[in-house]
Parts: sequence; C-alpha cells; structure tokens
Amino acid sequence: MKRVWIAVALLLAVLTGTLSHSFYLNSFTQELTGLLEAAEAKAEQNEWASAEELTQLAHHKWDEKTAYLHILLRHSETDEVYTSFREVAEFIQCQEGGEYSAANARLIAELELLAEAEQLNLKNIL
Repeated sequence: MKRVWIAVALLLAVLTGTLSHSFYLNSFTQELTGLLEAAEAKAEQNEWASAEELTQLAHHKWDEKTAYLHILLRHSETDEVYTSFREVAEFIQCQEGGEYSAANARLIAELELLAEAEQLNLKNIL
C-alpha cells in the first residue's frame, strides 16, 4: 500500500510541475507579446526609438529566462525565437516598416505557439 501512495505522490508532483510550467510559460509569453505589440504600435507612429526600447526589453526578459527555457523546451524552438528577436531588432535599426511588421508578427506567433504547445489539453496529448 505504501508503494501506491508513493506512486500517487510522484504523479501528483509531476502533474503539479507540468501545470505550473504551463501557467508560467503562458503568462511569460503574454507579457512578451504585449511588449512586442506595444513596440509595433510605436513603430506605426514612427517612434522607432520607443519601439526599439520595448523590443529590447522583451528580448532582455527572454534572455533572463534562457536557462529555464532551454531546459524545458526544445532548443530548436527557443533558437527560432532568439533568431526572430535578432531579425526584428535589425528591421527596427533600418526602420523598415513593412519588413519589421512582418517579422514582429512572426515573433509574436512563435511565442504564442510556444505557450500553446505546452498547454495540457487533448490536442497536445494526442
């Protein structure tokens, strides 16, 4: 009987960890997408310095969590986000409105898909 309780405790610990990670990643990516959407709005108003500042803040927040993200996510996915941040920053530097908007939208989509892929639902289980 003791083995059953240990197994149940382990399963509950894994489930709790999974749900905590999912919730945290969802809130983290929402924070980043909010910053990137604000940067997009600034760029549309030709406030490129503000757009760059907001994008750099989002990139800095991403970099702060690199170890956590590399441990719990696929490296290819985290690398794509990093590459997209670099691409967006380059378009801001050049003040290329159309290319920036497209790259920023792709970065936001990558972040949203990262969070979605970590959700505990039937779509991801099956």
